[in-house]
Amino acid sequence: MPKSQNQKLKLLYIMRLLLEKSDEQHPVSVNEIIAHLDANAISAERKSIYSDIEALKLFGLDINQQRGINGGYYIANREFELPELKLLVDSVQSSKFITEKKTITLIKKIECLASTYEAQLLHRQVYVKNRIKNMNESIYYNVDEIHNGIATDCKICFKYFEYLVSKERVYRHDGAKYCISPYALMWDDENYYMIGFDSSAGIIKHFRVDKMIEISVTGEKRDGREQFENFDLAAYSRTHFGMFTGEEERVTLEFSNSLAGAVIDRFGKDVITIPADSEHFCVHTDVAVSPKFFGWLCGFGTGVRVLAPERVVEQMKEHVAAINMLYCD
Repeated sequence: MPKSQNQKLKLLYIMRLLLEKSDEQHPVSVNEIIAHLDANAISAERKSIYSDIEALKLFGLDINQQRGINGGYYIANREFELPELKLLVDSVQSSKFITEKKTITLIKKIECLASTYEAQLLHRQVYVKNRIKNMNESIYYNVDEIHNGIATDCKICFKYFEYLVSKERVYRHDGAKYCISPYALMWDDENYYMIGFDSSAGIIKHFRVDKMIEISVTGEKRDGREQFENFDLAAYSRTHFGMFTGEEERVTLEFSNSLAGAVIDRFGKDVITIPADSEHFCVHTDVAVSPKFFGWLCGFGTGVRVLAPERVVEQMKEHVAAINMLYCD
């Protein structure tokens, strides 16, 4: 029988069949392999299939043989195990900053890393009811452009916006572009942030990536290296509640003992807890004093109170009083 033009692709077709259609519960028989090749205009004999399987094993594919009536060959170990793929799918699906359209695209690509049968298991667990996804479709490429700026040691320029009640965008900086030296990307409170140095202000700033548009890498080299030499990204996240800006203060907080877990979750295991009495403990920590910080404290009700400094105590009182006024007749 004369060989077809596809004959040189024989090994590749077998490899793709095994990767897509086989797993431990679904081995592919030699007859199925021959039929698959025939459907692609490739002739094959049983004996040649055995040698092809051995060649793929030498190439590095972990191919096992299951003997018996319903036996055949299957991929035993893949680059990613099924639990790892589930974790990736869950991460993509739960990421607020990835749009719904890009989420679907990424999940389909992740499913290609498993057999078609295992991909169905991934597909069944991706649906999260009423999940609010980001509306900025360009965010996926924004992240890549920011990384380019960091990798090439260059500043980036971009516009930054907020939403009005009408859902229309309003640009900060009077619509002019920011020019920032990017140094890091950080995930916090379900949002993605770019941390960089603002030369004009002489300070470190953060920007939500989904609110950045028209990002471009400039030819101007980054500055602000001195500020980032000993920069602690984790500490920055702990200090800025919900990434709200505010004047940084050293505060003393008193918590009920039952809130120890919440305090450790927020400030880390290295936080020093000082017993105040049999039912309370104190924490001294640096925070960016902001409405978000006061809101975090209010979430614990009477389980926490600010002890110092006095100006922050007064700000907390004003915050609570302002909320109380909304409910006064």
